[in-house]
Amino acid sequence: MDERLFKQLAFIKEIDKIKKIIRKSRHFTDDNFENDAEHSWHIAMMALILNEHSNEKIDILRVVKMLLIHDIVEIDAGDVIVYNKTDKHSELEKAAADRIFGLLPDDQKAEYYNLWIEFEERKTPEAKFAHSLDRMEPVLQNVIHDGETWFDNTVTYDRIIDINRKIGDGSSALWNVTKDEIDGLFIQKKYPPFDK
Repeated sequence: MDERLFKQLAFIKEIDKIKKIIRKSRHFTDDNFENDAEHSWHIAMMALILNEHSNEKIDILRVVKMLLIHDIVEIDAGDVIVYNKTDKHSELEKAAADRIFGLLPDDQKAEYYNLWIEFEERKTPEAKFAHSLDRMEPVLQNVIHDGETWFDNTVTYDRIIDINRKIGDGSSALWNVTKDEIDGLFIQKKYPPFDK
């Protein structure tokens, strides 16, 4: 087998582990917790369906690539609820990106590592929109499940808004819908603190 194909297959086998990384969010349709592979696929589909709502013109293939690879680092670093993420966890993710993307041939390693960095930095229109979807999906899942993950982890309304308002950087329309969903949950369930 040629070396390039050997490296590509090694990467493909390694990333199968993403299916075992269980997230803190439940499926929309049942009480099972989502895994990272399901999450990545779902938000890639969201990108295809919702890309017309991006604040700026975007390269949709670039967005889909980012969404499919953005959580691969959790194979090594694990999943941490976004409200508790620390600099130490970010360092673990960077080391994971070096190792996992390092399995690929040099050109693909550079492409996917750089896409991962672009997603993390959220400076380009594509990264901003991709990040919007990455934040929107778990918010909507939490709303469907009456805020269970938030309340189990004592995440306040203000913290939820503070972390998720970045959705608006990629799509004002999606942020408006998402904020309405959050507010609706807090009003309907009378959860404290609802400090509008």
